[in-house]
Amino acid sequence: MARAATTSDAFNAIAEPQRREILVLLQGGERPVTELARDLGMSQPQASKHLRVLREVGLVQVRGAGKQRLYDLDARGLRPVHEWLGGFERFWSGSFDRLDEYVQDLKQARRKESSDGNDQ
Repeated sequence: MARAATTSDAFNAIAEPQRREILVLLQGGERPVTELARDLGMSQPQASKHLRVLREVGLVQVRGAGKQRLYDLDARGLRPVHEWLGGFERFWSGSFDRLDEYVQDLKQARRKESSDGNDQ
């Protein structure tokens, strides 16, 4: 079975760890490809390839500044990912609430054990 093209949507594009790293770096503002490549420890052509995929799915924008091309994050492209993940928010919130209750119960039990031990 043929694999889906990595340029088809944001989900496929961010499945690649180095592309996610690029997005993290671009949170700090626009940067040239040479800087991104250096910070990621990859060649400029490799970084350019990843940036092309991110640009095609609408996760980065590019503008020319003299001889440089500056890339900037366009987080609006992550909206489908955010909306999809939001469906799991109730699950995680419930899990964390149950974990918090469990921790509080443990603390209470330890306090009770300590106070019972001091009474003897």
